[in-house]
Order: sequence, then structure tokens, then C-alpha cells
Amino acid sequence: MTRFFDPDLFARTYRDPMAWLTLLVDLLPVIAVVFFGWKAVPLVALYWLENLVIGAFTILRMLGTVAANILNLAVAAFMVPFFTVHYGMFCFGHGIFLSAFAGGKVGDPAPGFDGMRALVDWALGTGPYMLWFVAAIIAVNAVFYLVDYVVGGGYRETQLPTEMFAPYGRIVTLHVAIILGAGLMLAFGQPLLGVLILIMLRVAFGMAMNMLRRRRMDGETGPLAGAMAEAG
Repeated sequence: MTRFFDPDLFARTYRDPMAWLTLLVDLLPVIAVVFFGWKAVPLVALYWLENLVIGAFTILRMLGTVAANILNLAVAAFMVPFFTVHYGMFCFGHGIFLSAFAGGKVGDPAPGFDGMRALVDWALGTGPYMLWFVAAIIAVNAVFYLVDYVVGGGYRETQLPTEMFAPYGRIVTLHVAIILGAGLMLAFGQPLLGVLILIMLRVAFGMAMNMLRRRRMDGETGPLAGAMAEAG
């Protein structure tokens, strides 16, 4: 763990403009809080929507393994739909928890396309300019996908199961961070301070993922850790 957070690794990580791009996008919610009046609800909704974006790019990476080995086509034909349903249900349950935690009125959405759409509509409506912040997240993920996975040849080095399991740890981490952030808000009695602390927790998570990505690029991590960095 000491090696993971050592100064040399930090310096190597942030010599890469891609790491700064991620940091910039991770800090964008500060603008939403300061200038657009966002509170905790739109913030956690944004992070939930980010999980959906991560899932979509995970599907693209899973499909990309077919380009490296045509034999993956048969496996992908099963695993991609399985991941779509399983991860979708995982995000659905997480979204129900968040909407209830935030006191949102989503009705009584049933699992499935309509239920997920209701949660997405709820999340997009929690704060002004939400769609622009989601677009920024999509853009930075697209850049990483093209640079690391397509141009950098990441599709030749990964495996379908590795890519499929990578995003789940991110949801668990976000879940814990939200509960921790809520506890800090109650402890300090300062909602704005609590929201900013939650953003900083997310920024710290993003920095950790950037350093994990650097270690993967330098051949210092296994495939699962590298895939988690790409998914984060």
C-alpha cells in the first residue's frame, strides 16, 4: 500500500495529461455546488449516473476483446447480455437505495427498462445542468476508451471476465463514501461542508484509480487491477 501512494508514483501519474483531465472532471461538481446550488441529492445522483456510464463503456470493452480474438465472440454473446442484466439490476437496486436515502419521489419502479428509465429521469432532474455534467463524464470516459483501449491496444491485453467484474468494486466504494459523507454532514451540522467532503472523497478515489492506471501501464499490476483503473 505504501508503494501505491508513494511520491514517485504520484509524480509519474500526474506527468500524464490524462490524469489531469480526470481530476478536472472530478472537480466539476464543486462548480455545481458553488454556482448552481447543488446539495447532496444531485451529487449522489450524478455519481449514480456515472456508474451507468461506466457500465456502458464496460460493455464496449467486453465487445472489444473480440477484435483481439475472434474466439471471444461466442463467450461475448453470453457474457455481454448477462453483464447488462446483472449490472443493470445492481445499479437499479443501488439507485432505489439512493433515491430513498435522498427522499426522492420515483414512484414504485419495477425492475426492467421502465424502472431504470424512471430512476434515470429522477437523477437527471435532481439538479440544474445535470445533463452537462453527465456529458463531461461520458466525454472523459470516451477519451480514455480511445486512448488506452483502442489506440493503446488495451483490447489485446485484457480478458472478458476481467472486464465484466471490474465496475462492481466502484459501486461498493461509492456506496460506502456516500454513507460516510452523510455521517460527516450530520457530525459537522454543515450540509455544504459535508457535500464538499463527499466530492473530495470522490476526487481521492479518482486519484487512486489514476495511480492504479499508471501502475498498470508500467507493468506493476495484475489484469483485474488494471481493468478496475480503466473502469474508475
